[in-house]
Amino acid sequence: MELSCISIRNFRRLKNVIIDIDDKETVFVGPNNSGKTSATTIFRYFFGGRDFKIYDFSVTCIADFEKFVEAKEKDNLPEIVLDLWFSIDPNSIAFGRVFSLLPKLVDLNRVGLRLAYSVKDAKKLHEEYCATCKSESTGKRTKTLYQFLATDNNLSRHWMVRYASLEDDDIAGCKEMPLEPEEGKRLIRHLVRVEFIDAQRDIKDDESSRSNRLSVAFASYYRHNLEQAEFADDAHQVIENHNKELTKHYELQFKPLLGMLKILGVPSINDRELRIISSLSPEKALSGSTELYYIDRDHRHELPEVYNGLGFKNLIFMAIQARHFHSQWLKTEENRPICLIIFIEEPEVHLYAQVQQSFIANIWNVLKQSSELADKPGMMPQLVLTTHSSHILDAVEFEKVRYFLRGDMSNNEPIGSIRSVSTVQSLRDFQPEHYTSDDNNILPEESLVFLKQYLRLTHCDLFFADAAILVEGAAEKLLMPSMIELSAKQLRSNYITVLEVGGAYAHRFEGLLSFLCIPYLVITDLDSVDPIKHSTICRADTENAFTSNSSLKKFYCVKSVSDLMALSEEEKVDNIKNRCVTYQTDILVKENNSECIMRPRTFEEAILYQNFSLLRSKKISIGKKDISDILKDAYDQIYTAVNLSSFKKTDFAMQLIASRERWTVPEYIGLLAVSRG
Repeated sequence: MELSCISIRNFRRLKNVIIDIDDKETVFVGPNNSGKTSATTIFRYFFGGRDFKIYDFSVTCIADFEKFVEAKEKDNLPEIVLDLWFSIDPNSIAFGRVFSLLPKLVDLNRVGLRLAYSVKDAKKLHEEYCATCKSESTGKRTKTLYQFLATDNNLSRHWMVRYASLEDDDIAGCKEMPLEPEEGKRLIRHLVRVEFIDAQRDIKDDESSRSNRLSVAFASYYRHNLEQAEFADDAHQVIENHNKELTKHYELQFKPLLGMLKILGVPSINDRELRIISSLSPEKALSGSTELYYIDRDHRHELPEVYNGLGFKNLIFMAIQARHFHSQWLKTEENRPICLIIFIEEPEVHLYAQVQQSFIANIWNVLKQSSELADKPGMMPQLVLTTHSSHILDAVEFEKVRYFLRGDMSNNEPIGSIRSVSTVQSLRDFQPEHYTSDDNNILPEESLVFLKQYLRLTHCDLFFADAAILVEGAAEKLLMPSMIELSAKQLRSNYITVLEVGGAYAHRFEGLLSFLCIPYLVITDLDSVDPIKHSTICRADTENAFTSNSSLKKFYCVKSVSDLMALSEEEKVDNIKNRCVTYQTDILVKENNSECIMRPRTFEEAILYQNFSLLRSKKISIGKKDISDILKDAYDQIYTAVNLSSFKKTDFAMQLIASRERWTVPEYIGLLAVSRG
């Protein structure tokens, strides 16, 4: 049996979300403050015995508390709800256990349980509130109900956890069958165990933080999972001898665990070895107290735990914790919970990129070894990870990602408003559209393969961004920070990802960006070609010129450059799809008493025409010694030079980055419009 889906209502940002859970690992991603941690914290409250606070109710529920005071019918108070849906194999042993727990099971493939934090007695609450918070002199209330419930444990006195079994094919509208509190608790204990590996922000290197040190983690693992040593009476006479013996005992007992750590690459070939050494009195040694040391292989020099880096500590700690939770679950012989869920919060803390990429695979190796040593192969937990690491995402299947989005999917929230709720999108549900044109026929499965490969190869941080900018090539990507600094400093405070996608691929991201509700700007090129020989490039002002840019043809359904030039700035913005697609426009170049309209074909041309005075003064260069004094001829010279195969676009971008001259960003780039939106 596996946890297949959860539904959360009225908890913090999660007003009403449904999240499907993978049978192995599920990864929660999204921008900061989008609700990822809330989706795990609700399990801490329901399974860890924490007390809810009034602030845990969604902000959208505040008005409901006040409506309750005025309403004649006292049945409209909000409740925090967590629904758990489990998938069951009718041929498994687990099915028999589930059927004995829920004999009225209707759907033989699925079982649902509801945990709801709701009011015990609404009438009694109303009476106490009115009696406590009404001024005798004025008759007015001294506190709102919300304020009343925030003080003196009033919420915990009037609210309780209710349990119910669920049945229906529609998860969003399921029918509940109430359970007695003790029966509900018993069902939960038998069905699922939930454990947590917190983000290791508090692993420190000082003695005052001993409670977080790895020595304690090893000692705890020893007490709970390994065979304890026994000492004779004379152990108290020769402390050092028994410390040596105990150290040998630790070496034998911890050999499998330290071997497991080698799967993680700890220690590496250039690091000291790990050894558990007894350093305390035999009395305390009997209780499992230990210290972790690092041993230099060559010099046999011992160094305490404090002398190793935080990254190794975090990695070892997480591995030990996961192994411990799994071992304890496997050791539970009587009424073992059918499912084990391990939440791992931000495992990337202190880990370098390569370790992050291999983290999930290594943790599965640790757990696999644990089940094999227990002679229970196949009994594995489900992992749920929250992360901000693009490197961890590199190693995760696309379908296992759950994207948390700040804001309402209905788009009813006004622009610029505070987004108090979040939505969760499962990438398992994403399906690109079928795209056809005169020269392209891209099937949805082809687009999906492309997107998966792109996101993996580019270590994409798209899932953590507030907005995206899609550019043609390396030059635009290199210069984007400078362009933001020069023309839209407001964007420096936003989390923006820049994707280098080329003119032929920007439109392939349209479906994914819309699915994730990420606003985006596409900066692409006119890519003008000869009207007769479509494979031959031409100057962008050539009469009847066409565009070869697949993205422009897809976004605007036009082919000619003149049609693109006729589009207004408003027509380039799609408010429904929350995007803007921009390309080169005419630039009026003035010099002395002459002027010339120059129409760029590419990004590099636009930079040169917009900064013609810097080119003339040789403060930027395109390799030609002299530029004609006649603007029309200079226009043709620049066009020809930029489109030669010998022109290095990346070198040109680096030249601008290194330049001390303040250059102007072409207006078509549209960064100011993005900052205003």
